[in-house]
Amino acid sequence: MNALILCGMPAAGKTVTAQAIAKKLGIECIGGGDVLKEMAGERGYKVTGEGWWDTPEGIKFLRERESNADFDKEADRRMIAKIEKGNVVVTSYTMPWLSQKGVKCWLEASPETRAKRMAVRDGISEERAQEVVKIRDRENFELYRKMYKIALGGDLKPFNIVLDVNNITIDEAAEELIRQSRKFGSF
Repeated sequence: MNALILCGMPAAGKTVTAQAIAKKLGIECIGGGDVLKEMAGERGYKVTGEGWWDTPEGIKFLRERESNADFDKEADRRMIAKIEKGNVVVTSYTMPWLSQKGVKCWLEASPETRAKRMAVRDGISEERAQEVVKIRDRENFELYRKMYKIALGGDLKPFNIVLDVNNITIDEAAEELIRQSRKFGSF
């Protein structure tokens, strides 16, 4: 059973690293947002494009999701099923604590590094990115503490691999995670 689960604070590079790993290994890459989009489509939302979350449809779905914790729990159940099938790399804030399978990887990046990455990725100023990082860190910490009693960013016990990504490229991170995951019989 081959599954890598990548976690880290917002803008640590989870998604781009997972995509690089998936490409190198020829396997599927799935994020929690992908599963939520799948669920939105099942509820009749017209899910299109990468920027869908910022459309009126995407915002409407997010509001519906915020009012019902069952959305996230259903998304988590679906993610667990995908991990159990194997041959997948997953990005998720919750799976390292909820799934019994997979090699669990924490991407460690400072708030400064994450803000720089976010500024480039989203085309915003570094100052604005620093504000967004602080807000998202706080909101994610509170959400997952409330839902699952997870101390996101504080509790690293579930992780097989903790990789400092502050001074390495995405490709270097992907290669290192593949290399280290082989120690656990993965890939």
